[in-house]
Amino acid sequence: MISRREFLQASLAAGALLGGQGGWTRAMAQQSLHQDDLLQFDTFGNVSLIHITDIHAQLKPVWFREASVKLGAAPVRGQPPHLVGQDFLAHYGLEATSAMAHALTHDDFVALGRAYGRMGGMDRVATVVNTIRADRPDALLLDGGDTWHGSMTALRSNGQDMVNVMNALGVDAMTSHWEFTLGADRVDEIVADLPFAFLGQNIFDTDWNEPVYDPYRIFERGGVRVAVIGQAFPYTPIANPSWMFPGLSFGIREQRMQEMVNEVRGQGADLVVVLSHNGFDVDRQMAARVQGIDIVLTGHTHDALPEPLLVGETLLIASGSNGKFVTRLDLDVRDGRMMGFRHKLIPVFADVIEPDADMSALIDAERAPYLEELTEVVGHTDSLLYRRGNFNGTWDDLICNALMDGRDAEIALSPGVRWGPSLMPGDAITREDIYNMTAMSYGQAYRREMTGADLHGALEDIAENLFHPDPYFQQGGDMVRVGGLGYRIDVDAPMGTRISDMVHLASGAPVEMDRAYMVAGWASVNEGAEGPQIWDVVERYIRGQGRVSVPESTNIEVVTG
Repeated sequence: MISRREFLQASLAAGALLGGQGGWTRAMAQQSLHQDDLLQFDTFGNVSLIHITDIHAQLKPVWFREASVKLGAAPVRGQPPHLVGQDFLAHYGLEATSAMAHALTHDDFVALGRAYGRMGGMDRVATVVNTIRADRPDALLLDGGDTWHGSMTALRSNGQDMVNVMNALGVDAMTSHWEFTLGADRVDEIVADLPFAFLGQNIFDTDWNEPVYDPYRIFERGGVRVAVIGQAFPYTPIANPSWMFPGLSFGIREQRMQEMVNEVRGQGADLVVVLSHNGFDVDRQMAARVQGIDIVLTGHTHDALPEPLLVGETLLIASGSNGKFVTRLDLDVRDGRMMGFRHKLIPVFADVIEPDADMSALIDAERAPYLEELTEVVGHTDSLLYRRGNFNGTWDDLICNALMDGRDAEIALSPGVRWGPSLMPGDAITREDIYNMTAMSYGQAYRREMTGADLHGALEDIAENLFHPDPYFQQGGDMVRVGGLGYRIDVDAPMGTRISDMVHLASGAPVEMDRAYMVAGWASVNEGAEGPQIWDVVERYIRGQGRVSVPESTNIEVVTG
């Protein structure tokens, strides 16, 4: 008798044989894009889920170059989502010059971008969502978080612009991470008025060790009881300033997740969905260890995969970031079990998908008070500016150069965050572009002395968080970006021995462990950091340059194996 896992594997194989998740591969290989092709879907089963995540407050279409280095820790290296470029294309059978190659990889980004245009835009996302709902009116729309943060308008409005947009979009439930950098009081103020569920089974108060937000919500859809359990980013108090949300603790809380799964099953849930901001590798491990989860909608690490990944009997769905993709997942749920599925990662090509008029009007209204500031041209770039991957991108290098210049420092440090759109060679750099890379509620650009030993220790700590072989110990983003400093990293070496050959680039001399260096940085998680705001530092630097040219960095030597 066929097992449930074999049945799900057969569903996955059938989806691939039917033309690449809904039929887009051939059309895109021919470089012919039409809205009907992008949105075509053979309706299946009795339940539909729509997943978006990591929008980072990007209301308008963007360029967003995917990672060229996404190593992962040794146990999962070379497996999705730790594939880039040609390896990614080969694994999924995608044409190198296709639109999906542009959407999903960094290869030939500039040339393919000129052919296929920007992606995203919440008015285009609204068109996709509305089209799915026209076909399946009771589809559940689930938002994986990192929604109210990442732009000038979100920073200035304390997230209200995104709240208004997501309310209009008709979200059914969300979870969270960067939302808490607005402060716990602001989060609670927003949540009190949300017309949908704000979920986090793993968020507790530290005084009474009691849950703060709803752990789950059960929906009736297509005659099916669908339980959605929220999982906020477990390491929010480590990756972000805990003083902004005092009294809250997070964590993975695997045992409680199992208890929540058991609880909703006991309440008659036919389908259990985890709406997660853990990050892909953490979710992969959690799915293997917690029994009874049907689907994990994963977020945080910004991965976009054109096929689900099957872990035991659990589907992992990764829907990208910045509004570039919307996932549609149709499910056949019978007798309390998921019996089959049909999946499509829908690319939101902004020049192809017609904007929804009502959402366009709302977005314009939200941006109107800031429009003059947003659109002011500060300079131009002759280089592709991007931030994405385990190590420095050119946007990061530009920010580090601005820090060293504007804060009179020998070395610069910039956080290894994943958010922030790209700019094409020849593009104007507007104030909005700068804020898209820097808009944090703790953006002070500090200046302080650090010894070589301090710098080495900081790099080692972050490398441990990124490359620890146990995903449950991976506590943040990518490697801190560095300016004025070169080093060698052996990612598979034991803790404390990964970083070597540190070089002070201006002098060409090895970094001395007992010497003090003047270091500039920003986004300190410590309360009371002092200095000008990072966006002002970067703007002054770009204005002074007029045109910027940022070569690809060769100052970090990466060793694996």
